[in-house]
Amino acid sequence: MNPVLSAIADRRSNRAYKPVPLSDETLNALLQAAVQAPSAVNRQPWHFTVVRDQALLKELNAAVWEAMMARDPEKRSARFQDPNFDVFYGAPCVIFISGDQKNSWTPIDCGIAVENIALAAQALGLGSVILGMPRDAFKGPKGDNFRKALAFPEGFDFQIAIAVGEATDTKEAHPIKENKISFVG
Repeated sequence: MNPVLSAIADRRSNRAYKPVPLSDETLNALLQAAVQAPSAVNRQPWHFTVVRDQALLKELNAAVWEAMMARDPEKRSARFQDPNFDVFYGAPCVIFISGDQKNSWTPIDCGIAVENIALAAQALGLGSVILGMPRDAFKGPKGDNFRKALAFPEGFDFQIAIAVGEATDTKEAHPIKENKISFVG
């Protein structure tokens, strides 16, 4: 099978990791995959912040917890019923993608870039999980502090993140729902 198609078919959202740091060589490969993503009019409206500082990740996790607990319990992710739930799943590295707020294509472009990272991680034998929940940390009272700590450029804000590391969990492929493809013509 084609290696790209294999990486797509084999990729999973991993939610448990060994506490083993990624090498600089591995991180550079992941970031090269990210910046090679296509973007509308080649604007490249993204900025990638690599976080290996576990104390900062714990602080971000606490801010997400605070935001989730302020929600109506019916609108809260069921994962937060576990008091030990970690939004970053103990990953040794999380890449935060911030994006230019003035560009209407930024969310899509950043989504493409994060998928490049996920597929590159898979190809390198690593696990990953794409994360939207950290968004809540940037909407809370510490949002500006986090933007500064993560070196978001002026006018940029959180778009998406990805945890990466040596996965310790496995799971089957998710079932593919029917009626998701149509042919016209």
